[in-house]
Amino acid sequence: MKGKRILFLKNVLLFTLTSFGGAQAHLGLLLKYFVKNSKFISEEDLLELNALSQLLPGPASTQTLVGIGYKVGGLKLAIITFFIWVLPSAIIMTFAAISITMFDEKSNFSSITKYIQPIALGIVAYGGFQFASKVLNSNVKVFLCIATVIGTLVLQNAYIFPLALLLGGIISSTLEIPIEERTIRFNLFANINPNKLFYFIGVLVILAGLGAVINTTSPFSLPIRLFENFYRNGILVFGGGQVLVPLMFTEFVQMKNYLLSSEFISGYALQQAIPGPTFSFTSFLGALSMKKFGYDTIGQVFGGLIGVIGINLPGLILVLFIVPFWNDLKKITRIKNSLSGINAVSVGFIIAAFFLLFYPIGFNLINIGIVFITFLLLNYTKVNAPIIIIIGALLGYFF
Repeated sequence: MKGKRILFLKNVLLFTLTSFGGAQAHLGLLLKYFVKNSKFISEEDLLELNALSQLLPGPASTQTLVGIGYKVGGLKLAIITFFIWVLPSAIIMTFAAISITMFDEKSNFSSITKYIQPIALGIVAYGGFQFASKVLNSNVKVFLCIATVIGTLVLQNAYIFPLALLLGGIISSTLEIPIEERTIRFNLFANINPNKLFYFIGVLVILAGLGAVINTTSPFSLPIRLFENFYRNGILVFGGGQVLVPLMFTEFVQMKNYLLSSEFISGYALQQAIPGPTFSFTSFLGALSMKKFGYDTIGQVFGGLIGVIGINLPGLILVLFIVPFWNDLKKITRIKNSLSGINAVSVGFIIAAFFLLFYPIGFNLINIGIVFITFLLLNYTKVNAPIIIIIGALLGYFF
C-alpha cells in the first residue's frame, strides 16, 4: 500500500511539471497519469470527479486531482497531493513578483513586458472564446452573458460578481428546468454534516470581521485582509482560471490599487508560460500587494503563500466534504441548470475583463495586431501559449 502511494505521488509530480493550459487540457493528462498508465481510478470515476469539480466553485483541476488523492489514500494523501500540485508554480510566481520589484528599481522591466501584455490579452480572448463556444448554447445564456458584460463595464464594482452569479444561477434554473420537475423535492443536504458547513462559512465571516476591525496600521492587518479577499473570491469563481482574471483585476487593481494594471497583465502572462494551476497567479498578486505596503522579501513570500492558500482553500474544503454524497448531487437537474447560468455569467465576466484589461495598455494598431495574432495562433495552430510568451519577451528585450 505504501508503494502504491509513493507511485501515486510520483505521478502527481509528473503531472504538475507537464500540465500546461487550463482545466480542459489537464483532463487529458489526468486520464494518462491516473487511469491509463497506473489505473489508480477508473475512467468513470475520473469523469465524475471532473463533473463535480465543474459544479463547484474553485479550481477544477485542483479539485479533481485532490479528489483522486482522496479516493486513492484518504484525507492525508489528498492534502499532500494538493501541496505537490500548487507549490511549484506558486513558488515561481512569488519569485517573479519579487524579481519584478527588483527590476523596476534597477532596469527597464517594462521593455521586456511591452509585448507580453497584449499576448496575455490574446490568451484571455482565446480562453473566453473556447469557454463561450461550449456554454452559450441558448437564448437565456446569451442574454445572461450580455447583461453581465454591460453590468460589469458600467458598474465596475467587485460586488457585481456575487450578485450576477447568484442571479444567473436562479434565472437559468427557473427558466430551463422542465416543468414536470419543478415541484419535485430533494433531500440533497440530508447527509451534510452541519458542523462542517458551519466551519466553512465561519472562516469567511471571522476573516472578514478581523479585516474590518484591526487597525490598518497594524502589521497583521494587510495579511488578514488579503487572505479574506482571496478566500472570498475562491468561493465565487465558477469556470476556472479564466473567471479568476476579471475578479482579481477589479478588486486588486481597480478598487484597491494594490498593483498596477501592467504588473497584473504581465504576471498573468507569465503564469500562462509555466506548468501548474492557473490559480497560482494569486501568489504573484499576494506578493506584489505586500510590497505595495512596504513589506520586505520575507513579507512578499508570506503574501505569495497567503494568495495560493486563500484562493484554493474553499474549493479544497468543498470537494473533500461533498465527495461522500456526490452520487445524490449529480442527479439533481435544478443544480445542473443553475450551473449553466453561472457559466454564462462567467463568460460575460471574461469578455468584460478583456476590455477592462485592454484599456490601460492602449488601443493602438500594434497591440490590437498582437492580440489578434495570438488568438489566431492558439485557435488554429498547435503553437502553445508558453512559446508565444517567450517570443514576446525576447522581442521586447531586443527591440
